Amino acid sequence: MKLTTLKLLFTAAILMVSAAFIKPVKPSLHTIGDSTVRNLNRETWGWGTPIAALFDTTKIHVENNAMAGRSTRTYLSEGRWDKVLESLKPGDFVTMQFGHNDGSIPDTTKAGRRGVLKGTGEETKILTWPDGKAETVHTYGWYIRKFIRDTKAKGATPIVVSMIPRNEFKNGKVLRADQDFGKWAATVAQEENAYFIDLNKIVADQYDALGPEKVKSFFPGDHTHTNLEGAKLNAQSVVKGIKALKKCKLKNYLL
Repeated sequence: MKLTTLKLLFTAAILMVSAAFIKPVKPSLHTIGDSTVRNLNRETWGWGTPIAALFDTTKIHVENNAMAGRSTRTYLSEGRWDKVLESLKPGDFVTMQFGHNDGSIPDTTKAGRRGVLKGTGEETKILTWPDGKAETVHTYGWYIRKFIRDTKAKGATPIVVSMIPRNEFKNGKVLRADQDFGKWAATVAQEENAYFIDLNKIVADQYDALGPEKVKSFFPGDHTHTNLEGAKLNAQSVVKGIKALKKCKLKNYLL
């Protein structure tokens, strides 16, 4: 009996010593979205790249999982969301920003393959692709809701982010998404008790203050994709939104 007890104590001691040398796993911040979050073009940048410099990466891993050209629908249908889910663990965070590619009428054409139904309801549209495969298309809100629920099921924290504004002004003020995708993102976040950053408003307020001429310098090729200076402004705006989130532990990892 004494020998058995000694063996158990010895084993426990070995495990305790080993545990002391095991490096704790850092939480991860995953960003999902479109080209305004991650862009491989050398001239234009998404905010998901420069935002890593605003975090203490000795304490948190920042991974940009966004992909140019994707909508909520195609990010899911292409299996990109499944890959993020596979790596999600308790304590991680996911920011989700979509809207720029979701606006077309959903169908199987090149123009409509990314489109989703408007709103946040449970409406669906059944599409049949040329190969006979059927696809059920949902509303924008349905896809955001799925991302939120899947994230929570993994023990991670979802943070919904409204889309950045485009370089489109009317009467000296930038056009906002507060009546469509921005509004729907906020609605779903509230319904699902998820954190929400109104990035569209935060950035638009700054654009209004800077004026059309200065804002134009952020957009070298079109009205959607910013250069690095614009991406940094957007990343700083995301951080501003994170700091305003009550009880969100992600702010603990900011520099």
